Amino acid sequence: MKNLFTLAMLFSVFITYAQDSIPASEEAPKKKFTFSGSVDAYYKTNIGAPNGGEFSQTPNTSFANGNGFAIGMANAIISYEGKKVGAVADLVFGPRGTDAVFGSLQWDIDGDGAPDLGNSSQVVNQLYVYWNVSDKVTLTFGNFNTFLGYEVISPTGNFNYSTSYMFSYGPFSHTGLKLDYAINDDWSLMGAIMNDNDLTNFNPTNNYTFGAQVGYKGTYLNFLYGPQFQVDLTTGFDISDSFFLGLNSTYYVDNDTDASFYGVAIYPQLQTSESFVLGFRAEYFGEGKGGVGAIGGYDDNGDANAFEFTLTGNYAIGDLMIIPEFRIDTTSEDTFLNDDLDPTGSLASFLVAAVYKF
Repeated sequence: MKNLFTLAMLFSVFITYAQDSIPASEEAPKKKFTFSGSVDAYYKTNIGAPNGGEFSQTPNTSFANGNGFAIGMANAIISYEGKKVGAVADLVFGPRGTDAVFGSLQWDIDGDGAPDLGNSSQVVNQLYVYWNVSDKVTLTFGNFNTFLGYEVISPTGNFNYSTSYMFSYGPFSHTGLKLDYAINDDWSLMGAIMNDNDLTNFNPTNNYTFGAQVGYKGTYLNFLYGPQFQVDLTTGFDISDSFFLGLNSTYYVDNDTDASFYGVAIYPQLQTSESFVLGFRAEYFGEGKGGVGAIGGYDDNGDANAFEFTLTGNYAIGDLMIIPEFRIDTTSEDTFLNDDLDPTGSLASFLVAAVYKF
């Protein structure tokens, strides 16, 4: 509680300082209402491995984990934006949305093993208000997607349709208060106090997590400290007019159990025409002392690792993106089955997704 009080005092001092720079008389601007979102669906099949029935399998990463013809999600984002204040309601419907808000489903207050208060909160991806205290300072209060990682929940924000191990087992969302400070055009800072990771509807644990970010010209160093500690780096560079290279690296440890995961991924992308971009994700992911159960098979010390290689194309037809994707996952332990139902350490899959953005 002492840390909470100290942080609250720092927020108050900072806001008071920022407000001093606001002109006394400003014409109230008209507020802007916007409605946007996306819809996505896909077809996926394993290569040389079972696709249906009892032995159906998929990489242990989030989203795009159904075989055959499948739906992703419908995303509806409602925002009301003014120069100083505004609000955002980001709603998700479908399997991808359900996976994204999994923390909203864990409301078993009476201990009967079933959520008590799910209902409409199960479609809330983000729900927050914000206040532009000055040109440099913004306060955000509510439920917002995580600032860690290279990838995001919405398929419109990712190049690859499937997701990485690092993204899948890092936090998806937070609920709390964050302060963004733009030092200048190059440097930025962010500080936040939040519930435990992904506990977005309320705080059932009475634990709090502190978040921080330092940004410089599109490179971000992120930190989380609470029941878990995580440090994360994301960056990207335009090597040329047609070639882009992204990078993500992360390290996570549970402060109670010492279970950990860590990884690094590169994201090269080559634009071959106005409508087509070819990209690749190469990821190494490891777990220690059982990690978070991501890989699914471990040695006697509870350690395991995985390599994931994903080749993806993006073909744009107006606001519709067609995404063919070939992926290979290899693990240090035999966590998959082949067509003969023999254990194996690799799984190959192919999918074609269609993502419409409005």
